[in-house]
Amino acid sequence: MEYVRLGNTGLEVSRICLGCMSYGAPERGTHSWSLREEDARPFFRKALELGINFFDTANVYSDGTSEEIVGRALKEFAHRDEVVVATKVHGRMHAGPNGAGLSRKAILSEIDHSLMRLGLDYVDLYQIHRWDYETPIEETLEALHDVVKAGKARYIGASSMHAWQFMQALAIQQRHGWSRFVSMQNYVNLLYREEEREMLPLCEAEGIGVIPWSPLARGQLTRPWTETTTRKDEDAFGKTLYKVMEDADRRVVDRVSDIAAKRGVPMAQIALAWVLQKPSVAAPIIGATKIAHLDDAAAALAIHLTPEDVAQLEEPYVPHPVLGFR
Repeated sequence: MEYVRLGNTGLEVSRICLGCMSYGAPERGTHSWSLREEDARPFFRKALELGINFFDTANVYSDGTSEEIVGRALKEFAHRDEVVVATKVHGRMHAGPNGAGLSRKAILSEIDHSLMRLGLDYVDLYQIHRWDYETPIEETLEALHDVVKAGKARYIGASSMHAWQFMQALAIQQRHGWSRFVSMQNYVNLLYREEEREMLPLCEAEGIGVIPWSPLARGQLTRPWTETTTRKDEDAFGKTLYKVMEDADRRVVDRVSDIAAKRGVPMAQIALAWVLQKPSVAAPIIGATKIAHLDDAAAALAIHLTPEDVAQLEEPYVPHPVLGFR
């Protein structure tokens, strides 16, 4: 396993982050394909054996049960100081007023609920899951600063938003001397490269660590286009991402397949190696519902793509509408 500093911080994270949206009670929330705790536990053990020390979840995943599973597994299999635990806030956690968003009330309540579910005194990285258009950004940023100063989070990060919004937030944090975002969790893969226009250059210039979500396009880049899975059939959000430019996306998947065949490796390794070679990318967040997914992710670190490989992978891409912000 390789390790890298997260952005301009001193925090060392593995170059692969295990995304934990796949683990939770399937009858809770919107992820009917998620793995129950007894089935999820081997993935944490395997990830740690591979040297992965970075684990990402969110309060909204499976109605909080993902955080519960993450907390119990890491408590059993790892020492707290050896792992980097990240979670997120924004999604709706209860009906009615103040049940979602990034108000001061929501943030200060949800960090406590997340810590309780995780069984932790603090998280290493606390992230805003999306931009809250109903709350003044100054209110959100001051509340996050207070979370850090209270010792409940070591660092704070952001997720998918417009580059101008992220720069605005960074400027406000600097102006007030508040805790600064150190990471950006955004949507980057061979099927969606719009972040290369503004967000990735901004993160590189500002020393922000990029931890892309869905680097394998929810599995679209790991198998032939027509092959299906339970998650592909039932993932409502995924369908909103990959029904927009199907013809163009299929050509990219075919290129991944061609290069993987020439190398004699699984498609997942090629697709992930492409994300890893981006200068600002610290640790792609991979989902794993089969142990082989973790082996492929670790093996991708050893894949060196030539300039010709990269050009071949990127050539079929066509501009996409902006996706993943909501």
